[in-house]
Amino acid sequence: MPRGPDGNPPAAGQHAQPAWELLLPAAGAPARRRGRALQEALRDAVRSGRLTPGTRLPSSRELAADLGVSRGLVTEAYEQLTAEGYLRSDRGAGTWVGGAARSAVRGVRDPAPGVPGVLVDFRPGTPDLSLFPRAAWAAAQRSVMTRLPHPALGYPDPRGLPELREALAGMLARRRGVVADPERVVVCSGVAQASTLLGFVLRARGLRTVGIEDPGSPEHGRLFAATGMDTVWLPLDEEGLRPGPLTASGVRAVVVTPSHQFPSGISWSAERRAALLDWARTVDGYVLEDDYDGDFRYDRAPVGALQGLDPERVAYAGSVSKSLAPGMRLGWMLVPGELLGEVVERKRTMDLGNPVLDQATLAEFVTRGGYDRQLRRCQRAYRERRDALLAALDEHLPGTRVSGIAAGLHVIARVPGRFGPPARFLARAAEAGVALRPLEEYGTERPVDGDVRLVLGYAHLAPSAIARGVRLVAGAVGRE
Repeated sequence: MPRGPDGNPPAAGQHAQPAWELLLPAAGAPARRRGRALQEALRDAVRSGRLTPGTRLPSSRELAADLGVSRGLVTEAYEQLTAEGYLRSDRGAGTWVGGAARSAVRGVRDPAPGVPGVLVDFRPGTPDLSLFPRAAWAAAQRSVMTRLPHPALGYPDPRGLPELREALAGMLARRRGVVADPERVVVCSGVAQASTLLGFVLRARGLRTVGIEDPGSPEHGRLFAATGMDTVWLPLDEEGLRPGPLTASGVRAVVVTPSHQFPSGISWSAERRAALLDWARTVDGYVLEDDYDGDFRYDRAPVGALQGLDPERVAYAGSVSKSLAPGMRLGWMLVPGELLGEVVERKRTMDLGNPVLDQATLAEFVTRGGYDRQLRRCQRAYRERRDALLAALDEHLPGTRVSGIAAGLHVIARVPGRFGPPARFLARAAEAGVALRPLEEYGTERPVDGDVRLVLGYAHLAPSAIARGVRLVAGAVGRE
């Protein structure tokens, strides 16, 4: 007998056999919006109480057959509403209507998962982990397990599995415009390990200081500090790194995010890209390009990687942290030829290479088109959430200026000073249960105009949570 999330059999009438009747109008929607219509109808049925907490829903296969739609549409709807808290999915027990919607109706405020006292967390850096393609990944794993020869399970090439390096080289050349020789691809545990690998190699070559963008990610400085290198903040303007301070700094290595600068969101101009490469050649230096979310562009095709302009001066690093999940610890670095041997040897002594099964699964996933499909799925979801954030800011914090909206997983919001001052704004938002991160935490600049500058992450939040969070902030600062 099927059991509910509490371990008990469902009460009489709890099985959602009639649920499909509530969703028939959505199934008849035009094909291009059928998936969204299905989600809206299911969400409305839960909110209105027509599907009560504890109700067990049909399997995705059953509901798809009843509605005459693809199983993928139903699966996506279940996953989306599970992420939003309307549904709950337990292994072996199916999918159930959760209690979050009931709590929302009663005005009970549930903290954000894992963060005590936080109701809505706008801090950037986290993708929507519920979008991880479990079924497709599992299928790729099964395929790998049936065909992988026994010798492949020995100690791996420290550069990475040859078939993964081939797959990554092809994918990165096609999607990001890099010059991708598989022999120069080093599989690593994300951009963090790529940074430390390069830092150790550069320090062994006599470099002692690396430049980082201001504003930029403080993590870059911490990673290179772990290799014994000092860091220097290098100021940006609306086009990229300013050439004058770069030249005057005396550094011979820099870390940059030119395709979608973190956190400002700008895309470096062609002139600044060229100037940076001219500088690197002049000082016999190197550039680490952190392409942390280069695939997520909403207004046009993604800007090509800097590495494509000079693969002998630019080490290019990326990972699946935003496209799949950071917990996978899988990434890559395209290494300039002169540094390749030293980077590979450092990788070998650091960990003997990444797990073979994970590498083989990613290679299968990329080669079979699963990675491209996942990026398209994420891009649709994240664009919708970005639009929800812009609409909420416009409605509840009028006059807020937003930048960096064309790409990525966060925006910069400049809230007018009348909602401030900044310290009071942040304190009251925190009291209301909303976690925010001010822009000043990412650099040295401290504006004195009274405006509140925020770095708002939205990818991990459902549209309803985004609207709720902005509404809570507006109410807390006294103007809505």
